[in-house]
Amino acid sequence: MQKGERSLVGEHAFVVACAAAVFLPILLLVFLFADVFIDGIARLDWQFITSFPARRAGEAGILPGLVGSVFLILITGLCALPIGIGSAIYLEEYAGRGDNVRRDDGIFKYYFVRAWDRAFSPLIEINVANLAGVPSVIYGLLGLEVFVRVAGFGHSILAGGMTLALLVLPIIIIASREAIRGIPRHYREAAYGLGATRWEVVWQIVLPSAFPGILTGAILAISRAIGETAPIIVIGALTYITFVPDCLHSDFTALPIQIFNWVSRPQREFAVNAAAGIIVLLFTVLLLNAFAVILRNRLQRRL
Repeated sequence: MQKGERSLVGEHAFVVACAAAVFLPILLLVFLFADVFIDGIARLDWQFITSFPARRAGEAGILPGLVGSVFLILITGLCALPIGIGSAIYLEEYAGRGDNVRRDDGIFKYYFVRAWDRAFSPLIEINVANLAGVPSVIYGLLGLEVFVRVAGFGHSILAGGMTLALLVLPIIIIASREAIRGIPRHYREAAYGLGATRWEVVWQIVLPSAFPGILTGAILAISRAIGETAPIIVIGALTYITFVPDCLHSDFTALPIQIFNWVSRPQREFAVNAAAGIIVLLFTVLLLNAFAVILRNRLQRRL
C-alpha cells in the first residue's frame, strides 16, 4: 500500500471514529428517553401533575416538586444573572485597562488601578475558570454553611435558590464573556469616535449585540440547575412534603429529589411514577432550551 493510500485510509478511519463518537451517545440518549417514555407516559395525566405525594403510588403526584423547581429557577435566575453578566462586563470591558491610566489622573488612582489589574484581575479569571469545574456537592456544602447557618435562611427555598445560583454563576460568566468577546472591536471604536463614553458603548452597543449569546448561555446554565440534586439535598431539602411552598422561607422539595425518592422505593408502581416525573423534567428543560433558541434567533434577526 502506497503512502498516499495509507493516509487516505487513516483519514477515513478518523472520520468514522469521530462520527461514532457523535452518534453513539445520541443513540444511547434516544434509547434511554424511549425507555422512560414507554414506562411513564401511561401514568402522566393532569391528576399526576396536580396531586401531592402519597404512600400509594396510584394517588401520588408531583405538584410540590414542580412548584419547588419553578421557585428555584426564578430565585436562581434573579440572583445569578445580574451578578454573572455584570462580572463578565467588568472582566471584558474594564479589567486590564490599567495601562491607560496616567499619573495626571491622580497618584492613588494610578497605582491602585495598575496594581488591581496586574494582581487581582488575573486571579479572578483563574478562579472563575476553576469554579466551573467544581463538583456540585461542594456548592451544596458552601450553601449549607453560608446561607443556611451564617445567613440564617434555614432549610428554605431561598437558601436552595441561592446555592444553585452559586453553582451556575461561573457558567454564566464564561458564556457571557465569550458573547461579549465576539462583538467586533470596530463597533466600539466607531462609538468612541462619535464621542460616546465607555458606559454608553457597553450599554447601547456591546450588550444589545451580545445579548443573544448571553441569553443562550444563561438558559443552558439554568437548565443545568433544574436537574441538580446533590446541592439541595445537602442544604436540607425535603424528600416528602404534602404542601406547596408559599413563601421564600418555606420548606421545599424539587422534581429531581421527588424522582430520586420514587426510584429508591421497591414497588414497581413508584418506578412508573419516577419515569413520568422524568418526562415532566425533560419537557421543562426542552421548553427552556427551545425558548432560548427562538428568542436568540429573533434578536439576531432584529440586530
